[in-house]
Amino acid sequence: MFESTKVGRSVSKDDFKEQQEALRTELLSAQRDLKDSDIPVVVLISGVEAAGKGEVVNRLNEWLDTRGVQTFAFWDETDEERARPRYWRFWRSMPPRGEISILFGGWYQTPIEHRFQGHCSDAELDGELNRIVDFERMLIQDGALILKFWFHMSEEDQKARLKELSRDDKSRWKMLPDKTKFSEQYAAFEQVAERVIRHTDRGVCPWYLVEAEDRRYRDLTVGKTLLHAIRSRLRETPPEEPKSSGGSPELPSGAKAQITLLDQLDLSLALDRDTYKAEMKRLQTEINELAWSAYNRKRSTVLVFEGVDAGGKGGAIRRITTAIDARLYRAIPVAAPTDEEKSHHYLWRFWRHIPRAGYITLYDRSWYGRVLVERVEGFAGNAEWQRAYSEINRFEEQLVDSGVILLKFWIHISQDEQLKRFKDRESVPYKRYKITDEDWRNREKWPQYKDAINEMVVRTSTKHAAWTLVEGNDKPYARVKVLKTICDTVRDALTRDPVPTAGYLPCGDKRPEQQMKKGSNGKSEP
Repeated sequence: MFESTKVGRSVSKDDFKEQQEALRTELLSAQRDLKDSDIPVVVLISGVEAAGKGEVVNRLNEWLDTRGVQTFAFWDETDEERARPRYWRFWRSMPPRGEISILFGGWYQTPIEHRFQGHCSDAELDGELNRIVDFERMLIQDGALILKFWFHMSEEDQKARLKELSRDDKSRWKMLPDKTKFSEQYAAFEQVAERVIRHTDRGVCPWYLVEAEDRRYRDLTVGKTLLHAIRSRLRETPPEEPKSSGGSPELPSGAKAQITLLDQLDLSLALDRDTYKAEMKRLQTEINELAWSAYNRKRSTVLVFEGVDAGGKGGAIRRITTAIDARLYRAIPVAAPTDEEKSHHYLWRFWRHIPRAGYITLYDRSWYGRVLVERVEGFAGNAEWQRAYSEINRFEEQLVDSGVILLKFWIHISQDEQLKRFKDRESVPYKRYKITDEDWRNREKWPQYKDAINEMVVRTSTKHAAWTLVEGNDKPYARVKVLKTICDTVRDALTRDPVPTAGYLPCGDKRPEQQMKKGSNGKSEP
């Protein structure tokens, strides 16, 4: 695979000077055109050590307008990053539409290093690479342009470059002596790199292998490839959205043939006042104790609240937050996305609020808006909301795999109860702000929302993130059920260590109990 990067390609000083001037002018022009588009550009820089990755990135920042470029290096994880799921740090580095992010190593760096160091097996590496392929596909389907550069050189050239760097007082190598092991085991590292590249080299997101021995050739190749990719993408006509055949089967006519999960809820369930008070006191005491236990155990909790308008989400959330120390949680009300949020993938704004280890985030509405209101109201195209089911499932799987305790509640009420609550809100001055024209419009689309809710529950209630359907006509009953479910789930989760649900251990996982064990021969064992 890497033979083409060891043939001795080079560019003379005069040729470089002549081509650089023209290339820089064209890159700036392309960048100005990019700014007016809805295309975010992600440039991943990876390769063998001493190949000059930093030099390339510095050159790109020299050629481009740095006001539209952000550069991220993923070296040692910060305390903030270690306290969250691993992909949180990558979502933070995603550029808004019309701008460019340059990522050193990106999501490839840790898997490559951990496999090379024997912390995971080939099977575990392949599992993580499958997750990467899904992640890149998701970004591309949302409009992103991803360019992946791998810089390579022969073992002899690498040794010469390392010797040169060791004499440079400004070189990063003087501060990172542990990196020398990559040069000492060149063949082994090359083997891991080849496995990674072959597994993730896809037509929509290919790898560009660049010979790195000659700096001028290397830099011009990257610049010209970036220019060509941006120009080509800007010329592309957006593909027509494929016509949908529907995500649910066509049902026969008749009321009984079209019963949904929501129809099976017994909305007459209720609690008397004395039972409610006693249960609420007990559960609020327990949830406070569990919140502190989770904090001490460094286990994060994410609570998702969805439901029809006036279903009682806010009341249930208040019964939780009044019982927990305010320093331990954040409540995130989700409304229409801001301009900043619309300039990113729709999951970006939810990744931003994932809590650090030991803390709690409550989402009052969530990422499920993509398959509910955005679907029904036409804010998302068919292809967008249909692929969101798998995107959401993978997102939640990553949270749970990283140790997050995830609970999802759908609080449901009948149409008659909703009408009663709407009228109550209109008649009570301090509740009037809760009712809007949009609430009345949504009510007119009750059948469409009912079908969307049923499909959402069916397709996203998984082993690692099941839905809890809550009968909400009686507010006391609903609140007690929510708190009891949280207490039972958190208590159970704290009695056992987090166990991955994806069927493999992500290569490069942070948890030591999931690292490969060393055998007596010094080699890695599963």
